[in-house]
Order: sequence, then C-alpha cells, then structure tokens
Amino acid sequence: MKSIKPRTAGLVLLGLCIGTLSLAGYSALPVMPLTDGHTVQLPSLAPVLEQVTPAVVNISSRGHVAIQNNPLFNDPFFRRFFDIPNNLPRERQTQSLGSGVIVDAQNGYVLTNNHVIANADEVTVTLRDGRNLKAKLIGTDKDTDVAVIQVPAEGLTAVPLGDSAKLRVGDFVIAIGNPFGIGQTATSGIVSALGRTGLGLLGVGGYEDFIQTDASINPGNSGGPLINLSGELVGINTAILAPGGGNIGIGFAIPINMARDVMQQLVKSGKVQRGQLGLQAQDLTPELARAFNIEQKDELRGALITQVAPGFSADKAGLQTGDVIIAVNGQPVRDASSLRNMIGLSALGGKVSLDILRNGKTRNFTLVLSAANNQSNPMPGGNAPPTGGDDPRLDGVVFGAISEDSPLAGRINGIPVVKVRAGTPAARAGLQPGDIVLTVNRKTVRTPDDLVNAVQGNRQQPLLLNVQRGEGALFIAIQPPK
Repeated sequence: MKSIKPRTAGLVLLGLCIGTLSLAGYSALPVMPLTDGHTVQLPSLAPVLEQVTPAVVNISSRGHVAIQNNPLFNDPFFRRFFDIPNNLPRERQTQSLGSGVIVDAQNGYVLTNNHVIANADEVTVTLRDGRNLKAKLIGTDKDTDVAVIQVPAEGLTAVPLGDSAKLRVGDFVIAIGNPFGIGQTATSGIVSALGRTGLGLLGVGGYEDFIQTDASINPGNSGGPLINLSGELVGINTAILAPGGGNIGIGFAIPINMARDVMQQLVKSGKVQRGQLGLQAQDLTPELARAFNIEQKDELRGALITQVAPGFSADKAGLQTGDVIIAVNGQPVRDASSLRNMIGLSALGGKVSLDILRNGKTRNFTLVLSAANNQSNPMPGGNAPPTGGDDPRLDGVVFGAISEDSPLAGRINGIPVVKVRAGTPAARAGLQPGDIVLTVNRKTVRTPDDLVNAVQGNRQQPLLLNVQRGEGALFIAIQPPK
C-alpha cells in the first residue's frame, strides 16, 4: 500500500471496491433462478463475474529502496563519539500486495498500477486457479500510475477492453481485487463522477482524469479491474479519498482508454515518450467566452490558448493566442486538463487533428507533436515605476516597466503589475502583483501608452488581459464595476 499527502488531505493510492446497489431495470442482465422452489428469478452479477474473475490476478512484489541516513552519520568523529558502526545499512527490503488484470491472454500481458510494483526486484502473480507465476516487467509510467508486466501465456483468460469515453455518471460498475491479501473479492456500485483532475495523487506533472466511483476501498485493490455489466474493462482501480484512513465511498480509477494508450507505448518500447504542441491553455469559462464574444451554446467547453511558443508545432501550424481548442482527433475537449491528457498521452512525432474556434468560426489544423520542452520562463524583475490609466476596470492596479538591466529585457515584451488593491475588479478577476500584461483586448502592450490606448472603448464591457505568470500565461477577464 502506498500512502501520500497530496493537496487534498486523505487521498491514498490503494485501489477500490464498490458498494452494493439495486439493479432494477436491467432486464437484459443474466439471471440466476432461486433454488427454494419459487418461480421468481432475481438479477445476478454471477454470470458476468464467472467470465471475468479468471483474468483478475493477485500481485506480490519484493524490492529494495535506499535508506536516507542523517548526513551527520558520514562524519567519522560523530560516529566514534556516539559509537555508531561504519557499516550502516544503505537499503531496506520492501514488500507490496496489489491486484492486476490480464488484458492479452496470447502474450500474457497484465495491467496494474505503477505503485504496486515500484522498486520491485521480484514480482509474483497468483491466478485464481492457484498458480504462482514469475512476472517480467515490461514497463511503467509514474505520471499515469500505469504498469505492464508479463507472465507465461499458458491457459490464461483476458478481459475485453471497453470504451471509458462512453461511461456515464450512474452507470453500474464492478470492482474486483485482493483487499488486505485475503483473496479475490468482487463488489459493485456506480460511476459517481467522471474526469476528476487536480487531486495531486500523481504528483507534479501527473496525468489525472479519474473515474470516481462509490467504493468500499481497501489496501490490496490497487491495479484491479473496474468492469461494466457487459464484462468489459473500463478502468484500473487506483486510489481512494480516506481522510480518516478508511473508506468513505469515494474511490478513483484510471480510465481504460488512458491506460490502453500508455500500455501500447510500454509494450512497444518499454517507456512512454510524450510530445507537446508548444502552447499553454486554460479552461474556457463563461466570463472568458463573453469577453471573446463566443456564442454561449449548451455546455460550451474547450481549452483557451494563452500562449504559443515560437518554433513549436502549434506555432508552425498557425495556432494563435485566443484560439479555443474544442476537439482533438474528433474527441471533445472538456477543459485544459483534458487537452493536456489527450496530447500528453499521444506518442512523440505522431499527428493530431485539432478543431479550433477562432472569431466564431471552426477551423481544423493537423500538427506533428514536438519533443517535450523543459525550458521555463523567468519571473518578473527589475524596477517598476508606477504608471496606469483612469479606466475604472483597472482601479487599484499599479503598473511598471521592465528596466534595461532586468533579466527580462529583450526577452519578454509587456508591462509588469506592481500592485493590485484588494476588493477591486482586477483583484476579483485574479490579477496579481508580478503578472506581466502581454495584451489588452487582444492588442499587444509594451509601454504605458500602449496600455492607455488599448483600454479605450466601451468601458461597460469586460477588459480582456493576457498575462505572463511565472512559467505560464493565462487570460483574465476584468468585469466593469457595478
């Protein structure tokens, strides 16, 4: 079991099982007759489980991790004074229990969680029929918590892969695993929510798009399958929300579409190589949609491009700041997180088709993914003499200038924000000291005069700012005061 302390307190990488719910209304579900003489037939999950459970495995692993000793232990005088031996252990042995699911009977491939087999020197897979098989590591991906191992392909049963994109909140699902190492256990429940992100379970840079389900979650369920009532694999059980250390009915699973894409790369090359478009984006909010004069359709969603890096795929294809990405390869983009997942899980050098909303019209672009870029943008620096205009939307905002001796000179063209008074329209919109204003109402601003000219016009409309903040950029729509 792996326990962590993410931003949301109590999130634990464990796996999950599902609490029992009524199956009324599923007339097509296989049934098992009563055996006490009654003629009434009751719905049962037994036929589905009989097909699936032979493909669910228990996983145990042994490994070693380095011990972080106090630096004082390296001091010979300190060791002599406290009689500390020179041969302190540098590693400790680890053991882990979890679950997995066979997804390819012909080749013996098993899907599980990365945290189940992390640091493992030896992995043993136990089948439902009692066979113990030594497993070979094919590859792991920490950023999605997916791992693929391989066992001898003799007499195996695999679970067919479903389509997690078709899941709906309220769909019935079944979780199977090995809680507390007591043996294979199946429980049921529903899909409680979809597209859960920002949980901090996978650390900085992790790709989160979890299926949430009401689940009786226990240690040992990690890596086990989440299946639908057709017996198809729709998720890999991964984590729970457990503020008190126990189950409260909030569990998370990796969508099988994400796990499948990662698995294909791991099987092919043993690692995941991610590309990027060379842009930054944020969620398209109703306020930003109004500021961009985007028609408010039902559930209009997308990722608003806030910055395009020169020389990368997006720049070469002609994408622009202010474009809204609404689909990738025909799949709708919910928000910036879903865009990041779609692109980050695509292979480096692969082609992607983007549907873009620009000036009220939809356009299509085909791009080749660039190599990942690790360069970062510097934070604002230099002196900042106060400046600004009399626009009420910018009340309480003090702007400055980038000095010639600043590290930003010649690298970023914009106007730094020195101060934002609390309670003002700009503060409520999210403008912060240290932001660098790049554009105002889609017009580039490099000097205080540019800023004053850019805010001219109807002051009853939102003021749209594109700002550089740290290593990224975002749009801020400042509403006029009422």
